[in-house]
Amino acid sequence: MTTTVELTRFRVSPDRADQLLAARPGMIADFQADRAGFLGAKLVRVSDDEWLDIVEWRTPEDFAASRAKGANRPGIRAFFDLIDELVSMEEGTVR
Repeated sequence: MTTTVELTRFRVSPDRADQLLAARPGMIADFQADRAGFLGAKLVRVSDDEWLDIVEWRTPEDFAASRAKGANRPGIRAFFDLIDELVSMEEGTVR
């Protein structure tokens, strides 16, 4: 079985890290409710202001459909609004 992995690196001001972590459960809940093919996510703190979000999708099409929706739900928007800068976004495959 293969899955698609989204690797998104972003920056958040260190003084808002607690807010980011508090917003995470709402984002995950909205993804579970609204994003077909969402399998799970891990958030990694890389440095004081940089984070890596590792999100697993059933297929590349599920990931693409999610991207097209953007921040369409309050929990997702609350999390995304805390991001100061998008550093990179990549897609890969787990085999």
